[in-house]
Amino acid sequence: MTTPTQALSDAGVSIWLDDLSRTRLVDGSLAKLIEEKNVVGVTTNPTIFQVAITKGHGYDQMLRELVSAGADAQKTLFELTTSDVADACRLFAPIAKATHGVDGRVSIEVDPRLAWDTAATIAEAKHLHDKVAEPNVYIKIPATVEGLEAIAETLGAGISVNVTLIFSLERYRAVINAFMTGLEKAKANGHDLSEIHSVASFFVSRVDTEVDKRLEAIGTDEAKALKGKAGLANARLAYQIYEEEFTSERWKLLADSGALPQRPLWASTGVKDPALPDTLYVTGLVAPGVVNTMPEKTLDATFDHAEVTGDTVTGTYAESNAHLDALAELGVDYNDVVTVLETEGLDKFVTSWNDLLADVENTLAETAHGARA
Repeated sequence: MTTPTQALSDAGVSIWLDDLSRTRLVDGSLAKLIEEKNVVGVTTNPTIFQVAITKGHGYDQMLRELVSAGADAQKTLFELTTSDVADACRLFAPIAKATHGVDGRVSIEVDPRLAWDTAATIAEAKHLHDKVAEPNVYIKIPATVEGLEAIAETLGAGISVNVTLIFSLERYRAVINAFMTGLEKAKANGHDLSEIHSVASFFVSRVDTEVDKRLEAIGTDEAKALKGKAGLANARLAYQIYEEEFTSERWKLLADSGALPQRPLWASTGVKDPALPDTLYVTGLVAPGVVNTMPEKTLDATFDHAEVTGDTVTGTYAESNAHLDALAELGVDYNDVVTVLETEGLDKFVTSWNDLLADVENTLAETAHGARA
């Protein structure tokens, strides 16, 4: 019997888990998800690592070694996260080999405090890439205005990139431009374009969270009838842009040199409104050549009861545009929504990073004094 996750994979969707920890690697639970639920990649972010490192005892041995070496919190965090990602890369290496690097990917994010500093982001991306030293690692770079040049330069150095925190259609076009610019740089630098990969992480559920809050404030029946639909509409229109940009003459020249397209990745696919179906951002975004990165709760729900009916994206563009137009008519400002979401998204990651550094510093002190319980 075909499982829903197998049906999703058969429809052209790569399933990645939005979580990673030392415990998952050691106890075999991540390997089990690969075997049983069609997981072919992993993404991480500062919030995920904060939970992983500060809960339980999976990192105690490494912490003791780092304390003995005199490492500070920043060095410790770098060593712990890159170690997990390198081990996960090795776990996914057979999938990476079988898919020629398209899947079997593990993402690690640059320090989010650098999101507005182009040069520092480029340097950190190279540092992370060299430290992990596995061919199937993805370096995550936020799609800020300052990040666009960093994305192009990092790709130009032959490093595969996961572009994260994309909310707006306009910014997504700029990300694709940065991707192609990066490949043109890479070609000029003598890199094999077939070995450079990229995904563009387009966030979904947070769009509904922000839009629905505004619709609720408007309060009319017409407004309430539009709730829970903006996230899908926005993502579907992003896929339309993907189809347009990757059939352009500029792209054909790169493809003729061996380049592979930057795949759309649906991020933030855990449903936050309990009134909505728990697999909404999975079954509603099925299309060839995309990635859906899911928290485990969403993965489990998908495996248990998702109804995968094939492509639910292509052919929806007129309807999706009409939905965004209806929001505008009610006074929901799309540009303001996506600006707020980018700012909040970066703020959350920076806060998590700072909290994580503080937690690691406390944990180092506890370990040094033998008080870690």
